[in-house]
Amino acid sequence: MPVEQIVQRFAAREAEFKRERDNFTYTQTVVLQTLDPDGQPDGEYRMVSDIIFSPTGKRGEHVVEAPVTTLTRILMTQEDMDDIEHVQPFVLTTDELPKYDVKYVGREQVDELGTYVFDVAPKKIEKKERYFQGRVWVEDKEFNIVKTFGQAAYQVRKGNDQAFPKFETYRENIEGHFWFPTYTRANDVLHFKTNDVPIHMVVRYEKYKRFGSTIKIGPATQVPDPQDKKPEKPPQP
Repeated sequence: MPVEQIVQRFAAREAEFKRERDNFTYTQTVVLQTLDPDGQPDGEYRMVSDIIFSPTGKRGEHVVEAPVTTLTRILMTQEDMDDIEHVQPFVLTTDELPKYDVKYVGREQVDELGTYVFDVAPKKIEKKERYFQGRVWVEDKEFNIVKTFGQAAYQVRKGNDQAFPKFETYRENIEGHFWFPTYTRANDVLHFKTNDVPIHMVVRYEKYKRFGSTIKIGPATQVPDPQDKKPEKPPQP
C-alpha cells in the first residue's frame, strides 16, 4: 500500500476515534514528581479528576482529589494542563493532517502488533497554539495509532523560562476496534535558565464508560384513537 494511502487511512480512523472518545466519560490521574540528585522524589503534584457530562450533555471536568502541591522547584502552568489534555493523548485526524509533515520511517513490531512508524512535525507553529512533535506507531490491520513518543512544539515567548518533557503515550483496545489512551509517562530533565530539574510524570486514563443509554426500538404497533371508539349500546329493558 502506498505511504500516502496509509496516512489517509489512519487519519480517517483517528477522526472516527475522536468522535467515539468524545462520547465517553473516564477518570484521569496526573502525578508529577521532581527528583533529587539521588533520584528520590522531593516534590509532588497530584490531581484526580472525572471527565463527565452535564445533564444537558456538555462535557466537563470534576476534580475528585487535588492535595496541596509540594513542588518547590517548578510550577504547573496552564500550558502543562493543556498538554495533558490535548498533546499527550495526541490524535491526528483528517482535519488536523494538513498542519503536519508526516514522514514514513519503516515497520516495527510493538508487542504482538505489526506497526507502521511515522515521524510527525508541525509545518508551521502559530502563535499561542501547541502541537505534537515526535513519532507515532500505527497498527497495520485497522490503522489505529497505538503508541506515540514526543513532546509539545510551541512558539517560545521572549523572556519566558519554560520547559516541557518528552513523553510516551500508550493506547489499549477499549471499545470495539478503537484504541483509547490509557497511560502516559515522562522521565526527563527540564532545562531552565538557572537550573536543571529531573522529573517523573505519569498520567492514567481509566474507567472509560459510554455516556447515555441505548434505546432499542421495537416493531411498530397500532394504538386505537379514543375518538374512533363506538358508543356502547344502552342495555335493553
